[in-house]
Amino acid sequence: MISKKVKKLMLTGLAVVMTAAFVAGCGNDSKPAAQKKLVVGTNATFVPFEFKNDKTSDYDGFDIELIRAIGKKMNRDVELKNVSFDALIPALTTKDIDVAASGMTITKARSEKVLFSSPYYENALAIIYKDGTTINSLEDLKGLTLAAQLGTTGADLAHKTEGGTVKEFDHSNEALLELKNGGVQAAVIDLPIAQYYSTVHKDENVKVFTYPNTKEYLGLAIGKDNKELQTEINKAIADLKASGEFNTLYKKWFNTDAPADMPVVLEFK
Repeated sequence: MISKKVKKLMLTGLAVVMTAAFVAGCGNDSKPAAQKKLVVGTNATFVPFEFKNDKTSDYDGFDIELIRAIGKKMNRDVELKNVSFDALIPALTTKDIDVAASGMTITKARSEKVLFSSPYYENALAIIYKDGTTINSLEDLKGLTLAAQLGTTGADLAHKTEGGTVKEFDHSNEALLELKNGGVQAAVIDLPIAQYYSTVHKDENVKVFTYPNTKEYLGLAIGKDNKELQTEINKAIADLKASGEFNTLYKKWFNTDAPADMPVVLEFK
């Protein structure tokens, strides 16, 4: 027969085990909350898509507001990380970030490495140059020294210029600074960036030539093995469009309505 003392010890031990199990259970309950965070990589040098606001010292821009609106729809907190553009896809591969929101063009080559959301912006490439240089066609680029951002479709096109020299920079603003300082004769960058720069730097007398046949779309990049997150993000984008929130945001940053005919999915042959 078990003595009262032994019984007391057994009950005490059982209480300790139950308490430990309860604490462990509480720990497990907290994990989903931590997993609700959406870690987003961005290269905050791409006005007006993503940049550091001088007044607030916070990230700002169309992409930033869009990913925060998406996070709200998904009931997930958004944590932003400033990452160099050419390091965004590697960061997705190593799972350092969940999403790249950085004005990334959806291309066949990139689609082999990452998943993309539904396109959210119709884009084109442009050549920005100083008054004094004449660029009326692609033929006029032959033999010029060009600036472009490393790892972009603009850099890819610049390298295809016959007899030209290409200087690549980590950020588009560095490419534009090189143009301003006279280190290059033109820069190949995204059209909205060129238009924005020419508007706010009228004293520099720059001109913009839209690169023909370069219609492209921007999308949010997601890890290749994260199909579930891609589906969630696409649903959030669709919900934002249906509610009118997407168009309000688009109009705020680009002073025009969002195109009604943007594709839901881009397919490459």
